[in-house]
Amino acid sequence: MKVTAEHNERIANLVFGSIYPHYVTKVENKGRTKEELNQVIEWLTGFDNHQLQELIDSKVNLKTFFDKASIHPNAHLIKGVICGYRIEDIDNVLTRQIRYMDKLVDELAKGRKMEKILREEKK
Repeated sequence: MKVTAEHNERIANLVFGSIYPHYVTKVENKGRTKEELNQVIEWLTGFDNHQLQELIDSKVNLKTFFDKASIHPNAHLIKGVICGYRIEDIDNVLTRQIRYMDKLVDELAKGRKMEKILREEKK
């Protein structure tokens, strides 16, 4: 599937605070915790719980959210298909970062071990 410019713009303008509760519900319905979700998001973005709450309260969109983030150097190890798109084939950096987060949340909800979700480069 080819990601269109309209698709990129639409998801960039989504408000993080409107998506986050859906992530929480998804992982809690599968027996995981909000704390684990926050740990995964912190690994990807560098945002701690306090910073996450500030971003939610500020109603930032995903573009601003990821502009402020410090993406983990091993994020490139996140691969696979999410929402019908192969992550490693997405050209738009912001869209790829958003799909990284979606993929990590999916892995958490599916019961994957935290050590696997928080990828470490093999030496």
